[in-house]
Amino acid sequence: MRKNYILFIPILLLLVTIQSCSNSGNNTNTYFGGKIINPKTKFVVLYANDKLIDTLVLDKKNKFLGTFDNLNEGLYHFEHGNETQYIYLEPKDSLMLRLNTWDFDESLVFAGKGAERNNILIDIFLEDENERKLFYKLNRLSPNKYKEKVDSVINTRLETYKEYIEKHPNETESYFKILKTALTYTIYSRAERYPTNHVYSLRKKEFPKLEPSFYDYRQNIEFNNNDLMYYSPYARYITNYLYNKTYALGHKPKQENFTTQFTVDLLHTIDKEINATDSKNALLKRTVLDHFYRKSSCNINNESFELFFKLSTNKDDINLVKSVLEDNKIIHKGDAIKGFNIIDFTNQSIDIVDFTIHKNSVLLFWNKEYMSKSFISSRIPYLQKKFPNLNFAVIEIDGNSNNRIKNIDIKNQYYINSEDLKENFLTSKMNRTILVNKNGIVVNGYAAISSYNINNQLKELSKNN
Repeated sequence: MRKNYILFIPILLLLVTIQSCSNSGNNTNTYFGGKIINPKTKFVVLYANDKLIDTLVLDKKNKFLGTFDNLNEGLYHFEHGNETQYIYLEPKDSLMLRLNTWDFDESLVFAGKGAERNNILIDIFLEDENERKLFYKLNRLSPNKYKEKVDSVINTRLETYKEYIEKHPNETESYFKILKTALTYTIYSRAERYPTNHVYSLRKKEFPKLEPSFYDYRQNIEFNNNDLMYYSPYARYITNYLYNKTYALGHKPKQENFTTQFTVDLLHTIDKEINATDSKNALLKRTVLDHFYRKSSCNINNESFELFFKLSTNKDDINLVKSVLEDNKIIHKGDAIKGFNIIDFTNQSIDIVDFTIHKNSVLLFWNKEYMSKSFISSRIPYLQKKFPNLNFAVIEIDGNSNNRIKNIDIKNQYYINSEDLKENFLTSKMNRTILVNKNGIVVNGYAAISSYNINNQLKELSKNN
């Protein structure tokens, strides 16, 4: 299961220094550092759940080191460039990593105190990635055959778990919980998705009939852990479970967009199944906004939004969603696009009328809090290649000329000050794509480049000669 380790001598020397320091007196420090090959930025950012712990700057040799006093044991994650990975830290650890950004996850290896528990987590992650194609094929199997395969994989992984416990009896119960989650929840998550994946793989119109025993593994699931909700194997399982439970209420397989009734039923399912307040509120917000963006239109599902306001107890979430609804009232199909300027990366202000006139245009307004550069840098070039006659503008909300996105021509990158808008359609600061024809008339005031529907919408826009 484990890849071969190739450790750099400078990292080993750094470890020796750290260990000698930590052995002197009652040092309670925890160390996290390492070396980044081909760095994308000059820093590594460490988080605990959604809380920023520290920003660690790379030196001239692309090394970094953070020292933390009285750090709590638990799951953390670090970010570098557009990549994210998890680590498990305990007090007095001296965890050093080495990675090459050209092959981020596959090259990632740990050394030092705490390395072994983190190396196995990376191995599990890579194994899950490698099994994607296998499980894609398994989705075509009958329920009984699929369950046999899943049970076999789970048994193998539980053996791995048992062996690790036997060889590492001094690990904490908290770590063992993370390890077991990493080993099993990804497989359980795929089992929850089996009914929908089976339908899509075989192009059926009805879900397969499953025996109650198909979901026996649910007895092992912990459904209300706020801390684990920030760990992707757990969060992905909970999400798939909630969708599967909602489909089981009698909904047909989704063809394009979720129906209003499905969204309403899903919100009720979240309210019923999830007791942990933070997790429930996060799932409610994500559901109502995600289903809105999937439609890629200004059409509002009032029933689902009203239910969200009734069920959510998070005031910030409620205000954010209300802002989205207010933004949606401004700039609709048939309106002339006017009244604001965008700024290019030479700091020249351009009237939006001048930018769009005589050109069918795609205006993506984005915010780094809600959309990553990596997604934009992959999605926009794809759409530009598919629709070369469209005029694309990638406009950062309250951005600046220093925040360039690689892989996108600088001529297509702009920013805007939302506070200067006469009619502010960006108060929520959330992503919004506006499609404008060559006459400067809006044909879609709230499109979404992440939506399945965007391709047909851009196809129609490109026909407007």
